[in-house]
Amino acid sequence: MSWGTELWDQYDNISLHTQKGIDFLERYGHFIRDRCAIEMEYAGKLRRLVKNYLPKKKEEDDYQYSPCRAFKHVMTEINDLAGQHEVIAENLQSNVIREVTILVKDIKEERKKHLQEGARMTANLVAQIGNLERARKNYEKAFKEADRALENYQKADADYNLSRAEVEKQRLNMAVKSQQCEDTKNEYANQLQKTNDMQALHYRSLMPDVFRQLQEMDEKRIKNIKNFMIHSVDIERDVFPIISKCFDGIVRAAEEINEKEDTQMVIDRYKSGFQPPEDIPFEDLSAIKSGEVPPPVNHVPIAQMRPAETVKGTMSAGKLKKRVGIFGIFSSNKKLIEVCINLKNNLSYGDNKEDFSDLPPNQRKKKLQQKVEEISAKIQQETAARDGLMKMKGVYEQNSALGDPMSIEGQLNESSHKLDKLKQELQKYQAFLDEAMEGISNNRAGPGTHQPNMSPSVPSRRKGPAPGHHVNGGHLHRHHRNSGGSGGEEESLSRSASDSSVSNPTVNHKQSAPGTPLPSHGPESGLGTSHTSLPDSDPEQDAPPAGEDYIDGESLPALGVCKALYPFEATSEGSIPMYDGEELFIIELDQGDGWTRVRRQADGEEGFVPTSYIECSLYSYNNC
Repeated sequence: MSWGTELWDQYDNISLHTQKGIDFLERYGHFIRDRCAIEMEYAGKLRRLVKNYLPKKKEEDDYQYSPCRAFKHVMTEINDLAGQHEVIAENLQSNVIREVTILVKDIKEERKKHLQEGARMTANLVAQIGNLERARKNYEKAFKEADRALENYQKADADYNLSRAEVEKQRLNMAVKSQQCEDTKNEYANQLQKTNDMQALHYRSLMPDVFRQLQEMDEKRIKNIKNFMIHSVDIERDVFPIISKCFDGIVRAAEEINEKEDTQMVIDRYKSGFQPPEDIPFEDLSAIKSGEVPPPVNHVPIAQMRPAETVKGTMSAGKLKKRVGIFGIFSSNKKLIEVCINLKNNLSYGDNKEDFSDLPPNQRKKKLQQKVEEISAKIQQETAARDGLMKMKGVYEQNSALGDPMSIEGQLNESSHKLDKLKQELQKYQAFLDEAMEGISNNRAGPGTHQPNMSPSVPSRRKGPAPGHHVNGGHLHRHHRNSGGSGGEEESLSRSASDSSVSNPTVNHKQSAPGTPLPSHGPESGLGTSHTSLPDSDPEQDAPPAGEDYIDGESLPALGVCKALYPFEATSEGSIPMYDGEELFIIELDQGDGWTRVRRQADGEEGFVPTSYIECSLYSYNNC
């Protein structure tokens, strides 16, 4: 099959067909280019999707569970999947689109050259045919003139009226015309021969060769389109193994989801280590009214009675204003609000401490273990760095041309100093961890099985009963002067004597196991003293009237009761001993120094005990 023989007379159609073929090749190139854009856009959207759904830094704790870990791994695999789509787009761009563009350019130039050659050959043939036509017309004209001259001569020769000279003239004209006709005839024959030869060469050799080249060009275009399609598939097929691995990774991540393991993680994360509360005792109202038993105690965990707080950890202004309005219904004495605010401040949780003693036992142990592991990793890293410096120093000592050994000395000293600090910190947190483990074991064994060995720092806020009390108008005023202060700092606290003067949700205040070190800051350091008053309260209004004497030895009102969880031996002035399970009255809450002031029920002895060694329950009233 050849275009030269089969399509010898279809020059225009061949030209149009090859142009359409080039247009199709360009269209296919545009298709591959748009597909690359779609692949890149898809990959980009996948990456944005992964970025949007990856856990933030604040969510890392929640991503410890197996479904969350699996989801995070799925996000990694999807990100790798996006990378493979980018590889497809890049390979199509470099290996297909680039080749298509080059091929289109080459085919356009080749087609143009072949068509120009065919046009030139056709023009030559047309010119030759034009020469033949002119020779034929000349021959035809000469033949007619010769025939007319012969006819005139014959008429003249047959006419006896014409002279011999006229007849001779017609004969000569006939001879000239006959010769001209013969010449044009020969010229026409020559042009015809040339035209036939050129036409045969044109349609049997020259144009078939041009058509053959156009045919080869078009076949090359078709073959390349076939190769481009196959190569496009091969490009995608090459990334299929990696995409399959991504899918396998997603399946493996899903198979690693373990509901039992997550259940245990929830237990480990939120378990406090505390024992469940005891049974709520029966409230005999008649006995309470007669004074035979103290007021009722409502055992409510302290975590359930924390008031709503703002971002800064303080009661919101709106709620404070509302409470003031409630207080105003029952009492005009604004000192009553001061007591409730003090109570709220004492019940709110503080900032995390260095030894995490503000956390429940199990959570404290977990935090300390993480801290020990973190410091151990830092020690290993710093030790490796120091060993590297030592090796470098040894190399410098062996070959001084490489460097000065003394230049490493400063870095070695700094590394040794860091190591010493890290080791000291490790010992400190290891001691905290041992304490926490011992406390947890004692708590599991039950209260009273272990007595901590400690040397408490006894608070010096007040030692023994307050030296002066004054009762005025149903309110109890207590004035305490700190003898250790330079200016005789005075602390005043006003409480209502009626049962309806304080209303605070009953608190089950159990903070930490006795393995937690006792607070190192007593009120003598200034951290436990509380000075709270409302802005519009008048200090002179709460002062005792002039001329009235203080009543020495007057007891403070009980704010609640507490139960000793562990035995405590008083070793310093101001503290009192207690045995396991002993119940005492609370007369002053913990001011943030870790000590609570209590009164023994039997003999009325007052003193301080560690807050972490007692379980506190505050009285429930109606007005607060």
